[in-house]
Amino acid sequence: MVDKETVLKVAQLSKLKLKNEEVEIFSKQFNDILSFVEVLKEVDTEGVLPFYELDLQESYYRDDVAAGSISNEEALLNAPLKEGGFFVVPRVVG
Repeated sequence: MVDKETVLKVAQLSKLKLKNEEVEIFSKQFNDILSFVEVLKEVDTEGVLPFYELDLQESYYRDDVAAGSISNEEALLNAPLKEGGFFVVPRVVG
């Protein structure tokens, strides 16, 4: 069972700030999810193929072929702010 302390610990590790009501809600939701996972564990999957198959002998990579690209003007066409041929973005480093 997931208690309030566990929810608060997960929230702290996730850098989330939760209100008391949210802690209650998430505690119930976590328990519901874990109950559902327990139900899924009971499903007989014998003989069921996985969603994917790996063939390590075959290469899934395509050849890297140079192709045309758009011009600088086209790239900046819908930019809300631009200056000197560059995008202008808010400063993120202090």
